[in-house]
Amino acid sequence: MIEVDRINKLCENTMISHLGIRFTEITKEGIKATMPVDSRTRQPMGYLHGGATLAFAETLASVGSYVLLNNDDYLVFGAGVSGQHQKTATDGIVDGIAVNTHWGDTTHCWEVKIYDDKQKLLSSCLVTNVIKRKKV
Repeated sequence: MIEVDRINKLCENTMISHLGIRFTEITKEGIKATMPVDSRTRQPMGYLHGGATLAFAETLASVGSYVLLNNDDYLVFGAGVSGQHQKTATDGIVDGIAVNTHWGDTTHCWEVKIYDDKQKLLSSCLVTNVIKRKKV
């Protein structure tokens, strides 16, 4: 299993780090990360942007597939992400938890839940990843 510090280092200088996403736990059962609600992730009215939430969800799921595969041999690409936003936030930190619901040879499916810092559910997302063998 790849360590959290290695994944956070891998994500430096990418959109993931620009959004302030930090991975906090990686296990075979799932993956957890945080994302700030600040000027990088809010829409102009001051609320958490739905697009930032979906980017957070896709990031959790993609990294989840990446760490559970032999990443020397495989690439992971997000193929679909959908979300239902129940609530929003204006500040603080949101927590994301991704759990794998399908582990196929060419696709992985993930259920991702996003919570505010009071552990109230903000969004429920589904992510499908395509798994491709690297060309030799």
